Amino acid sequence: MFISSAFAQTAPAAAASGGMTSTLTSMLPLVLMFVVLYFLMIRPQMKRQKEHRSMIDALAKGDEIVSSGGLVGRVAGLNEQFVQLELAEGVVVQLQRSAVVQVLPKGTLK
Repeated sequence: MFISSAFAQTAPAAAASGGMTSTLTSMLPLVLMFVVLYFLMIRPQMKRQKEHRSMIDALAKGDEIVSSGGLVGRVAGLNEQFVQLELAEGVVVQLQRSAVVQVLPKGTLK
């Protein structure tokens, strides 16, 4: 036989005493990687989504905005899902609210 009977008899006792510790030690890097991933990627992304949602909810007629496509104009009208954006006098386009990227300070457009 390849394993002596003395070694085979002590193996389960050794595994039982150090088995739980070695399992926790081997899982520690995985847990640490998840914690780091959460604080570096997931949490900031959730914060940005919350800020964007509050910005979109606070839109009002007359606000000057920038869309994700690069269109810049004044909000001419609002409804639940869409924004009417006045690009120039008499030129109004309709955008989804989620396409609004930034609200500019008043007086930016002339």
